[in-house]
Amino acid sequence: MSLRSFCLLMQREDLQKVMDLLSLTEHHARTLLIHYRWDVDNVSEVLVNKGKDRLYEEACVTVRNNGRSSSLQSSSLTTCEVCMEEVPLNKMTTMDCGHCFCNNCWTEHFLVKINEGQSRRISCMAHKCNVVCDEGKIRINVSEKDPDLAEKFDRYILESYIEDNKRVKWCPSVPHCGYAIRVEYDEFCEVECACGVQFCFSCSSEAHSPCSCKMLELWNQKTKDGIDWIKINTKNCPKCHKTVEKHGGCNLVLCICGQPFCWLCGGATGVQHNWTSIHGHTCEEEHMAKAARAKSDSLRYMHHLDRFKAHIDSLKAETALKKKLQSKILSMEARDKQIVDYSWVTNGAERLVISRRILSYSYPFAYFMFGDVFVSEQMTKDKRIIKQNLFKQQQQQVESHIEKLSLFLAEPFDEYPEDKFKESKMKIITLTGVMDRLCKNLYDCIDNEILLDLGTTVNIAPYRSKGADKAEEID
Repeated sequence: MSLRSFCLLMQREDLQKVMDLLSLTEHHARTLLIHYRWDVDNVSEVLVNKGKDRLYEEACVTVRNNGRSSSLQSSSLTTCEVCMEEVPLNKMTTMDCGHCFCNNCWTEHFLVKINEGQSRRISCMAHKCNVVCDEGKIRINVSEKDPDLAEKFDRYILESYIEDNKRVKWCPSVPHCGYAIRVEYDEFCEVECACGVQFCFSCSSEAHSPCSCKMLELWNQKTKDGIDWIKINTKNCPKCHKTVEKHGGCNLVLCICGQPFCWLCGGATGVQHNWTSIHGHTCEEEHMAKAARAKSDSLRYMHHLDRFKAHIDSLKAETALKKKLQSKILSMEARDKQIVDYSWVTNGAERLVISRRILSYSYPFAYFMFGDVFVSEQMTKDKRIIKQNLFKQQQQQVESHIEKLSLFLAEPFDEYPEDKFKESKMKIITLTGVMDRLCKNLYDCIDNEILLDLGTTVNIAPYRSKGADKAEEID
């Protein structure tokens, strides 16, 4: 199905629902849906909670029975209040708000707005009038002056279904594949485009569950800044505030500005010292505690970053392995004299990639969930430690078994004798099932133990045994 056909079909369904609900014309229904981001449920909710008048007011919709002019056949002259010229009534257009101007003035207004990229909601040009103009009348006036721009206007109106609709998004592939994807219910999910790219529907980043979108944003910023390595390995001079790095030696450091200071607490000192102490200086307890906390958090971050990077590297290698296994299957099928089912190889490779991605992003999740920033005020220290240990147990189970599955899939089992081949096959089939169960257990732990009783909502894409939801092909 082409993108245009898809948009028209989906638009028609949503427009018809609103037209039937409120007995509106297509123009008014479209204006409402564009304002409420093509969310029919939201339109219904505002109608119930605030009433019809407020629903229309918020969307700048005025429902009136106005024609293109009061008398299209009349040759009577009237004055346009924009250009102040006398114009026949059949050369005037009246919008739903009741404002009536000549077609030339309307056309110039529409041309400017379309060229400025405001096609979706072109307001009346009367002073302080925000009522949205009828796209049918816009189309008629613009097409007479500039047919190409009228086509551009139609395309913008059509594409608003994707750009403004929270349930429809472009695939973020680079270069762009040209596909758009629609979800029916939960926007916090992971989807796979027809081009093969898997991504988070909520933030359009690569699939990152069980890490939430907010956690991923913070994680990417943290890794981009690289501030934690600096915290661990450098100190700022208390006099000139330049960054100083120490390579071995005692705890007295001399900045290039000439200021000596204590490496442990960062306080200014004199130059007399020995290996264990600095003359006349005692580290202040507050500075020591602050430095210790900073170092502890930095080391904790580096641990999670190292594990994350290691698993991401494994994910890249295993994605390549998945392609090699497809070639291996073709080779075995060509060699066999009868039809043999090798789906266990494909299933194992797919399970390996899905599980590795989950394991990779479990580290950013753990870093923020059990740290001192994200939800620390909602958990006591003891409760946080208990939940962290529960999560680690599940995480370590996944970690230990995934390496076994990766090892067995990388073996040259296609070259094995029959008995060893069957043994390898059973190991892969068994581990494929085990990994599915362990990943589900990890998510169950998050839902039923980690996030339980939290006041803050942490939106995480749910676990899917077969990976990201396959999207309908819309090009």
